[in-house]
Amino acid sequence: MKKLYFLFVMTLMTFAMQAQITGTVVDADSNEPLIGASVLVKGTSMGTITDVDGSFSINSENSDDCSLEVGYLGYQTIIIKVAGCNGDVGAISVVQGYAGLEEVVISGVMDIVQSRRTPVAVSTILAAEIQAKSSGNVELTEIAKATPSVYIANQSGGYGDSEVFTRGFDQTNTAFLLNGQPINGMEDGKMYWSNWSGLTDVASAIQIQRGLGASKLAISSVGGTWNFVMKATELEKGGGLSLQTGNNNYQKQTAFYNTGMVDDKWGVSVLLSNWSGDGWANGTRGQGQTYFVSAGFKLSEKHKLNFLLTGAPQWHDQNFNKSISSHIGNDGELNPRYNSNWGIYNGDYFTERRNYYHKPVANLNYEFDINDKSKFSAVFYASWGRGGGTGGLGSGRVRTESGLIDFDATAAAKQDTSQDVTYIRRASVNNHSWYGTVLNYERDLTSNLKFSIGGDLRSYTGDHYRQVQNLLGSESYAQGGSPRYPNGINASTEYSTNPWSALTDNAPEGDRIAYNNGETINYGGIFSQLEYSNDQLSAYFQGAISNQTHVRFEKYYASEADEESENISNSGYNLKAGLSYNVSSNSSAYVNAGLYSRQPFHDVVFIGNSNDVNIAAENEQILGLEAGYKYESRNFGANLNLYRTAWGNRINTQYFRDGDIVPLNGVDNVVVNDGYTNTKQDQLHQGIELDFSYFATDDFTLKGFGSVGNWEVDGDAVVQLFGDNRNLIDTETLSGENSIDGTKIGGSAQTSMGLGAKYNFTENFYSELNYIHYSSLYARVSSGELLLPSFGVADLNIGYVVPMKNGNVLRFGANIYNLLSTLYISQANSANEASANEAENWNGVNMSNRVRFGKTRTWNVSMKYQF
Repeated sequence: MKKLYFLFVMTLMTFAMQAQITGTVVDADSNEPLIGASVLVKGTSMGTITDVDGSFSINSENSDDCSLEVGYLGYQTIIIKVAGCNGDVGAISVVQGYAGLEEVVISGVMDIVQSRRTPVAVSTILAAEIQAKSSGNVELTEIAKATPSVYIANQSGGYGDSEVFTRGFDQTNTAFLLNGQPINGMEDGKMYWSNWSGLTDVASAIQIQRGLGASKLAISSVGGTWNFVMKATELEKGGGLSLQTGNNNYQKQTAFYNTGMVDDKWGVSVLLSNWSGDGWANGTRGQGQTYFVSAGFKLSEKHKLNFLLTGAPQWHDQNFNKSISSHIGNDGELNPRYNSNWGIYNGDYFTERRNYYHKPVANLNYEFDINDKSKFSAVFYASWGRGGGTGGLGSGRVRTESGLIDFDATAAAKQDTSQDVTYIRRASVNNHSWYGTVLNYERDLTSNLKFSIGGDLRSYTGDHYRQVQNLLGSESYAQGGSPRYPNGINASTEYSTNPWSALTDNAPEGDRIAYNNGETINYGGIFSQLEYSNDQLSAYFQGAISNQTHVRFEKYYASEADEESENISNSGYNLKAGLSYNVSSNSSAYVNAGLYSRQPFHDVVFIGNSNDVNIAAENEQILGLEAGYKYESRNFGANLNLYRTAWGNRINTQYFRDGDIVPLNGVDNVVVNDGYTNTKQDQLHQGIELDFSYFATDDFTLKGFGSVGNWEVDGDAVVQLFGDNRNLIDTETLSGENSIDGTKIGGSAQTSMGLGAKYNFTENFYSELNYIHYSSLYARVSSGELLLPSFGVADLNIGYVVPMKNGNVLRFGANIYNLLSTLYISQANSANEASANEAENWNGVNMSNRVRFGKTRTWNVSMKYQF
């Protein structure tokens, strides 16, 4: 009896100690429940998400007062105080918007997808996950690898050299937006993530809209649209310090401070960081900084501004694809980190290949609440990119027995007049100035019907040339003559690879070598959308038209009179429509269709290093079809997507020199002078995607995804051969034995599957383990096919939170990537068949193939103090 009495008393005491916080989260305007909003007891790991009714319940402990942090994508994050950390807090209303000062980041411009409303395939990564899983030695893009149909390649190339594929489309065919600002290169659509390394520190969310996406802009969203939402002026006063360290001597220090709202009118947020490291691959050292300043102004209840300036000046040394056999050392062992781009010069480490760049970005967001039914929003932006990449130029480079560059021996050989050694380290400079604006007007025509219209204007100028970076003991470098400089150029000034110096320290006209050209690209677009929505259904129709003009300036190989090319103008359009229907309170379905006519990039419009126009350059035609189903309950959510993207009129241009033999359909054509071929082909990308989340308990969560694609060439390709005066010589159709119909598209794994588990051991200590398996990965070549070995990678993340007095928090984090140190090929750019001699193969792949190995095990640990 005493034992039963004791057990009864202990049970009562236990229940007395337990507490529970309940409530609902609703939209402040419509009072509609918000599904999937995050609710967290601030300073702890206790939290949950709202269910289909917007309701939540968090088990806590009787204590002093605590605070709830309520967040939802596209809405302000707010703090609610809870007396005794117990009880029903009722309905919590949250307000739409993003960047501080009631979060003005122009949701109308950014086209952020709201839950269960916009009919697109979407995945969202919030700031908490970005900060928990990232560090400077792991690129921001890699955080998104647990997303269906997303593949990250070339991480081992050097800091910031990774490449993203979405549904099998590379970065030139995926749109990237930063607070509503398009950031793909205007010339070629490329992305260089080293220029955006600071986003890891300043991103508050990443939303990946696969396929057609929700963006109204006439952008290159063939594979999808990635929206990066930057932090803006914080409403709450405070700051913090962060220290990180990782593999290969990686170090990073970060400091940030927010003034909070001053007089309810303005506020400023500042972040500064510095990093350095040796890189995973040999000879891939790097160093850089990040600066971020955001200032918000509440001009009135209807007018709000937010200005930000950010940049990430950096330099990093690079590693490129090379044959598998070159990775085999004298001991017969394979070294995946082998890199032959570096060596020793004057007793110190020295590399031939260094990328350096500084790209300040300024962004002004404005929002005007005209009345209850209409509003106007705009983003005005500018970027000024300065920098380039180094490499060798000239003859006589000497290598060691191990394949590294012997810079000392090369420099010594230059002093021997009997040897013809002209080798130097040059820099290929790519500078640009980019100005643009995106304007958007929205009006509620009725309670269910919304209309929007806007404009997208961009002006871009670029300069491309080479300059001397290191003469390696020579007094100067002699550049041969040209129409502009018949007597050649004798360049003697060495220019720095310091990214800060690159803003102003550049070779003037007359001191530029090898080539010198530029361009002006102007773009104008108009977009509009009509959207209908009620409790059961939402539907939209989007349309956009655009015009892009190109002028090229040849400043070396053409006389001054012939410097400027003709003005080339191309028009394009987008048409998209979609429908989303709530099948029940827990599920919804959608269908989507889109038709794009996309203008060719600047680098396709002109031929080679000249002002000659590529007469075969035509608009690409893209037809996208999508359908999906979404299910959500209190503890489980899943998304199923089907897609089919037909990509027509793709052009691949290949250049030939005098006397090259060009095979066309089995017939050898000798190009007497300079010529080129345009290969036109169609591609078909189709597949199925599934992702799910299961909240088994308050402490245990399971997440998983799977995507199976079939991406291949569709139909016969057509090859056009052009001669020295750009005249069409011959046209052949690659059919029959020469057909490439059905050839798999390489570069990205067509099948990927992942599973992740997160467990909260205590209120303040958690661990997360994720595993992703990749297969159907083919070499990235224009023709031919090579299937690479399948592989799987596991990542482990650990976090610990220490609540302190006055609401201060100390956070510890640790990440281990590729936990099992799996050795795998990340990408290949040749397709040589396996040899009959197994000794010449590695895991079934001919060792003559040029590949890039993925990173083996890497790690980082961090400590962050917030006050």
